[in-house]
Amino acid sequence: MKKSTKPAGKSGAGPKGPGEVRIIGGQWRGRRLQFSAHDGLRPTLDRYRETLFNWLMFDVEGARCLDLFAGSGALGLEALSRGAREVDFVDANPRVCSDIRANLGKLGSEKGRVWHSAAEAWLRARRNDLASGTIAPYDLIFLDPPFHQDLLQACIHLLETGGWLADNAKIYLEAENSFDRSKLPYHWRVHKEKDGGNKIFLLLIRQPDHPLAPT
Repeated sequence: MKKSTKPAGKSGAGPKGPGEVRIIGGQWRGRRLQFSAHDGLRPTLDRYRETLFNWLMFDVEGARCLDLFAGSGALGLEALSRGAREVDFVDANPRVCSDIRANLGKLGSEKGRVWHSAAEAWLRARRNDLASGTIAPYDLIFLDPPFHQDLLQACIHLLETGGWLADNAKIYLEAENSFDRSKLPYHWRVHKEKDGGNKIFLLLIRQPDHPLAPT
């Protein structure tokens, strides 16, 4: 999932054979789903996903979710299994998108939409859909881009300034351990965090009533 050579998305140069992701909770608990493994594509490990969804225990059911840099789709699929109202999956790699669609079909879910696009381009291109109500602001966002490609900051800016976030939205972020937290919007409060050695895991809460929040 990290150190991809592609400009956006978690997939790299070419197929390496089948990969597998296991749903760890909810209605599809224990289901194993296949995806086409590529260089740089490594789904969030089970133990980290379990930690994340323990953090989100009361926040997933009924939530509108956005899985940017979706990769295997593990985070968005886990959210659907746990009762999310709907999930939009965005990834730049067409094979990745095809695999997510196939896995949604295997699960019999019509609550996921898959978009083949680079994340930043999608956020820019779909602002009219957001304004028209075709897409509504999100309650929960998963941000897990390839490392060392400077992809996070532009997406954070577009999410905040483009109206993509519901009041009190939660944002899950995986980043290099060198990530500069001072670049986060002032009103994105760190709610939970975990150190993964060479990377960090942050669960942030957007606080629109923060005195430094934009008006």
